[in-house]
Amino acid sequence: MNAEAVLESVITCPQCGYAKQETMPTDACQWFYECTQCHALLRPKPGDCCVFCSYGSVPCPPIQGQDKPGGSCCTRT
Repeated sequence: MNAEAVLESVITCPQCGYAKQETMPTDACQWFYECTQCHALLRPKPGDCCVFCSYGSVPCPPIQGQDKPGGSCCTRT
């Protein structure tokens, strides 16, 4: 049973703790995110495909659609 993907996620900066709701892209991974408060440049944690999977309240849409947790939604070269 496939549910519609959640496109809104609250990203929380690990540097300053600031949280902001953002709309996730559905057609690409977001590998960088600049905190609007402290301007820290966030990158995915090792093993995560994007900043939403690392710091968001909801994983990215491609991961939400997978049957098995722990997969990757993007290929890196």
